[in-house]
Amino acid sequence: MGNMLYQEAREAVARAELLALAAETDIQREAVQKEIQRAKNALNSAFHHSSTAEQEQLGQMQSQLHNLTTMGQFE
Repeated sequence: MGNMLYQEAREAVARAELLALAAETDIQREAVQKEIQRAKNALNSAFHHSSTAEQEQLGQMQSQLHNLTTMGQFE
């Protein structure tokens, strides 16, 4: 079955990245900000219930989110 929290975190990060790529309006940017926050929450939840290998990948996903917030207007 796999680690559902890990899967949810991975999907949330992917959604945030896709939304960020397409965001052109203020409303879309707000949606990106909300999705980034959801992804951060999902990463935090997953981290405590994951294997060492999954935790390493979650750290990489966290870096991806950090890059979104520093490179865009998604703070």
